[in-house]
Amino acid sequence: MTDEQIRNTPFDELEHGQRAELRRKLTMGDLRAQASRKDDPLDPDQVSEELYYRIVTHGMWATGLIALAVATRLPGPGSRLLGHELRYHEPVSLGDMVTVRLTVREKRADREVVLDCRCLGEGDRDVVTGTVLVEAPAEHISEASGDLDADQEGGRRRQMKRLLRMAEGLPALRTAVVHPVDVYSLSGAVDAYTRGLIEPVLIGPEHRIRKAADQAGLSLEDLELIDTEHSHAAAAQAVELAREGDVAALMKGALHTDEFMQSIVARNSGLRTGRRMSHAWVMDVPTYPRPLIITDSALNIRPDLSTKADIARNVIELAQAMGVERPKVAILSATEEVNPQLQSTLDAAALCKMADRGQIKGGELDGPLAFDNAISEVAARTKGIRSSVAGHPDILLAPDLESANMLGKQLRYLADAETAGIVMGARVPVVLTSRADDRFSRIASCAIAVLMANRERKA
Repeated sequence: MTDEQIRNTPFDELEHGQRAELRRKLTMGDLRAQASRKDDPLDPDQVSEELYYRIVTHGMWATGLIALAVATRLPGPGSRLLGHELRYHEPVSLGDMVTVRLTVREKRADREVVLDCRCLGEGDRDVVTGTVLVEAPAEHISEASGDLDADQEGGRRRQMKRLLRMAEGLPALRTAVVHPVDVYSLSGAVDAYTRGLIEPVLIGPEHRIRKAADQAGLSLEDLELIDTEHSHAAAAQAVELAREGDVAALMKGALHTDEFMQSIVARNSGLRTGRRMSHAWVMDVPTYPRPLIITDSALNIRPDLSTKADIARNVIELAQAMGVERPKVAILSATEEVNPQLQSTLDAAALCKMADRGQIKGGELDGPLAFDNAISEVAARTKGIRSSVAGHPDILLAPDLESANMLGKQLRYLADAETAGIVMGARVPVVLTSRADDRFSRIASCAIAVLMANRERKA
């Protein structure tokens, strides 16, 4: 599969009111890009407090994202930004999701077009508004979308892109998309469909799904849509389709995780198997040389030893589906020493012994390990820890949901990591993303579901 093509809209085909949008997380790479502008005297390699204040508080980040939206969304490739009149309402923060929304206001001579522009921050609040003057292209042009999904900062997304390449050519999963009634969840499903990863069955209130499609400028002509009264009914319908074998995966839309999972874990009518379900974040951390899986950050609040054993089994199979033949599992605690007063250290030691006795198969386990000596070979060596896992883990198995959740979000918002979410241990793969996730995270999560289904077919 080649990169998805971005197609433009030539000047003659632009219509009054035509709209498009770009959603992107504000990263340190965006700040450094602004620092490297010729008219900025500061060192681009040193994003100082002064520079951060100027870029974020005074909205300097906006022009770069608006230019990207013009170049890739409306009018698209071949466009030229001529000028802008912008008003900055509120600051944004590093890691915030920003939506740039462009609407055609006026067409002028010489292919000039005036676009209304709104930049929306967290909570859909207006952070920048105004107008943009562009020169629209005269004819159709298409470009590979690599630049849109490309690294904003050196090696970002390299691991996720590898997973997307692994999923290329595998059969698309017929996937029930539950309650995709906002732009982001619907766009993510349609993007995954466009890439050949899934065959979506959109389930939810039809009028709300179509409204989201209109807002996003998406066509639903070739997609199956099942109308339900509300989100709870959509989740129940999706589970029923999976039980009947009519869909091979589920994907969360714009509803709360508890509501989505309630139908899936239902004892008599859900998608339970003989193994406890668990959630994993597959993380692409720019400073780490391989995908890093963190589990369980969403389902099991205070897992006991038996539950942790199932969590380990699930995540080992996930890593194997991602091409890791014998995954290395670091079982986390606050210390690398077994302490009878700290239950997580006892559980870690027991899990390792279970692996030694063949009760947990396919992976290499070690623990307890504190985070520093789990992730850093230097830290492990300093503490005298001799382990093939310490410093080289594929998986971090956290002691409870709170620690796993905080660890994953810290990596995302402080280390600029990309995330993809999946639930294992059900009858079918379950794509479980956050409502704040961008379209790339949703696409990557679908790719992982495809890899899991492919592994199951081969088993």
